[in-house]
Amino acid sequence: MRPTIALALVLALASAILVNAAYLREHDAAAALPRLSPRHPLAAAHALLGDRVWLAAFAIETVGFGLYVAALALAPLALVQSVGAGGIGLLAVGSARLARRRLSRRESSGTVVSVLGLLLLALSLSDGSAHDARGSAVLIVVWLVAAAVAAVAVLAAAARRLLAQGAACGVAGGLLFAVGDISTKAATQGGARIAFAATLIAGYALGTSLLQIGYQRGAALSVAGIATLLTNALPIAAGTVVLHEGIPGGALGVLRVLAFAAVVAGAILLARGEGNAGTTEGGT
Repeated sequence: MRPTIALALVLALASAILVNAAYLREHDAAAALPRLSPRHPLAAAHALLGDRVWLAAFAIETVGFGLYVAALALAPLALVQSVGAGGIGLLAVGSARLARRRLSRRESSGTVVSVLGLLLLALSLSDGSAHDARGSAVLIVVWLVAAAVAAVAVLAAAARRLLAQGAACGVAGGLLFAVGDISTKAATQGGARIAFAATLIAGYALGTSLLQIGYQRGAALSVAGIATLLTNALPIAAGTVVLHEGIPGGALGVLRVLAFAAVVAGAILLARGEGNAGTTEGGT
């Protein structure tokens, strides 16, 4: 494994730890605030920024994001996101400790599968074959627009009460975070692609707002878990399909694909953890 790739994966893991710790703190802070509504974004932003607990959590998340950007500058998007996907296991353990409960069987299985995925990923990098690729700017734009449209469709379904509000905010927030993640990778490639900083800011700002609203309508693991799943699964796919990041041949290639599948499967198990079953969700 090349030293730069190793450093990038360490930075990605540190980022995942900070971001998921921040999610837990943000959930508790947002849940204690007066009802937030997507119909009044300025009032929601004022309430959040005026709360010291939430602001401290957001500062931790910002530091985690800085480490994530550094990791993306050194390694392919799919690899960085795979490490980040393992962070949902940290979210599961942390939420269980705060609630003073044991992890459910499904949550424990999801954590084990996620860690297994990270180990397979490390093995697949043993030949140093990971490399960056730029991909087509047009395909990147198409991917970003599709994710944004999907987020709008999910929120529209929630407005018609076809989806639970907390879950919908988690899904839409995750889609918008994925827009921010892919935009971040494109922006770090420099040149004209620095223009993707605009979609980076929009994706993260809107995604963060939706996540806070979702926190008032669902448990941290159910809302942030779904968001984290999409935030990592979509960029992993985009890294291969849109950015044309290579996968090694032979046995190492099989390990790489299994690693991607494992971290996503672990995230799915955790996002649907049995410990969330008792959560109630309301409307806007």
